[in-house]
Amino acid sequence: MHEMTTTSSSRLTRPLNDRVFFGVCSGIARRYGWDPVLVRAAFLLTALLGGPGLLAYLVLFFVMPQDSAA
Repeated sequence: MHEMTTTSSSRLTRPLNDRVFFGVCSGIARRYGWDPVLVRAAFLLTALLGGPGLLAYLVLFFVMPQDSAA
């Protein structure tokens, strides 16, 4: 079987660098190996279309710990 390997950390954290507002989208993108721009666009799109994008971002901001590596 195919085993998924990533170079990202195994924890979901908000990075100290590569952030636009609070690093939520960047942290999600880094964790799963996605492009941060696409994650940011998805959050923006769901927020503008009346979806839970803004609420999800705020919840994740409070739930996700900040990355301890500088």
